[in-house]
Amino acid sequence: MAQGTGSINSDYKDWEWSDDAGERARLLQSPSVETVPKSGESQGNGLGATSALGAVFIVVNAALGAGLLNFPAAFSMAGGVAAGIALQMCMLVFIIGGLVILAYCSQASNERTYQEVVWAVCGKVPGVLCEVAIAVYTFGTCIAFLIIIGDQEDKIIAALVTEPEEAGSNRWYTDRKFTISITAFLLILPLSIPKEIGFQKYASSLSVIGTWYVTAVIIIKYIWPDKELVPVEIPTSPSTWMAVFNAMPTICFGFQCHVSSVPVFNSMKQPEVKTWGAVVTAAMVIALFVYTGTGVCGFLTFGAGVEQDVLLSYPSNDIPVALARAFIILCVLTSYPILHFCGRAVLEGLWLRYTGVTVEEDVVRERRRRLLQTISWFLLTLLLALFIPDIGKVISVIGGLAACFIFVFPGLCLIQAKLSEIQETRAISWWAQVSYGVFMVTLGAFIFGQTTANAIFVDLTA
Repeated sequence: MAQGTGSINSDYKDWEWSDDAGERARLLQSPSVETVPKSGESQGNGLGATSALGAVFIVVNAALGAGLLNFPAAFSMAGGVAAGIALQMCMLVFIIGGLVILAYCSQASNERTYQEVVWAVCGKVPGVLCEVAIAVYTFGTCIAFLIIIGDQEDKIIAALVTEPEEAGSNRWYTDRKFTISITAFLLILPLSIPKEIGFQKYASSLSVIGTWYVTAVIIIKYIWPDKELVPVEIPTSPSTWMAVFNAMPTICFGFQCHVSSVPVFNSMKQPEVKTWGAVVTAAMVIALFVYTGTGVCGFLTFGAGVEQDVLLSYPSNDIPVALARAFIILCVLTSYPILHFCGRAVLEGLWLRYTGVTVEEDVVRERRRRLLQTISWFLLTLLLALFIPDIGKVISVIGGLAACFIFVFPGLCLIQAKLSEIQETRAISWWAQVSYGVFMVTLGAFIFGQTTANAIFVDLTA
């Protein structure tokens, strides 16, 4: 297959992107991934250190996370087990396809991060939109993390306070806003200030253990339920055909690992698209089983009465569930700084590019700007988390952005990459791939538009 790699959007250089300014923008590289510096010689020569099995683990780790808690509610919105599973299976085809497309375009453009691939393949306008979307997505995810901390701490405090609930709720140290704030200032802010996040690389294993434990608890509680856990109602079909689409943000948010997938691909010992296809298929199947087990069992345990955060549906004094809450809090505490670092790196890269200042010239002001960015980011996310107690509202917004990373940008990359190929005749496979890219962009735009409009409408009328 002839590839015009040298002709893919030559206007990528029109904005005078320099290696120095771009160095800070090599963001969203998984803390578990060690890659070699980008160069024409190293690319594709098997200099990475990650095996195929290791890549599967990293991709699974990138996919599994706090979105796990919302899948039972997503099954309820979709209209039951059959609709929820069918929706996941249909979307999984495009999720895996998007991951393979990104690897293909990464090789074609010789770029090593998601946003750099979009910049090189699609041009400056989609590149800027991609970076802005990453910044907004990571910002919204940080808000969701703080809300999760408040939700779980509420239940843990309720179990520890021996006084009646009415009396305990009046004490200042049990107030939700106080507990979120004190946890954020004492633990999250100090972890978010450092320039690098290499110390966070071992948190990934803890996150995987935590999510697996939460899934195990939810499944066990369904098989051997407590007497007081009686489902209110178990829907077997969606209320309306549009109700199915309300579950899409949660699914997109849960399976979105595309932004961190490009560095993982380039860190492999043999970064080949065919091998990568097997890696992401295995990883997504594992994630599918985890999300489906959580969604089905959590939904069948509580029915239509399940909370947006499924752990909130369980009693406060349940010890195994309390341990699951502690795991989730710990995972979120270590994940917030990583997501903040990614968003901060986008802002830093945009600042350096548009001001034309090199990293060496900006060393002195970097520390001051980093502190200002970190504190502003932290305070804004904390403020919004204190006044948005429902995590479902946040997920509905950032889930729409996740659809852009899964469908829209990979679809655009595929279309542009195929259009840049130099061929005398267009084979049927060429037209099929272009059509597939167009369909991905259309589907992603529809999901983003529908979920965002629905989120705004619900928030305005709530």
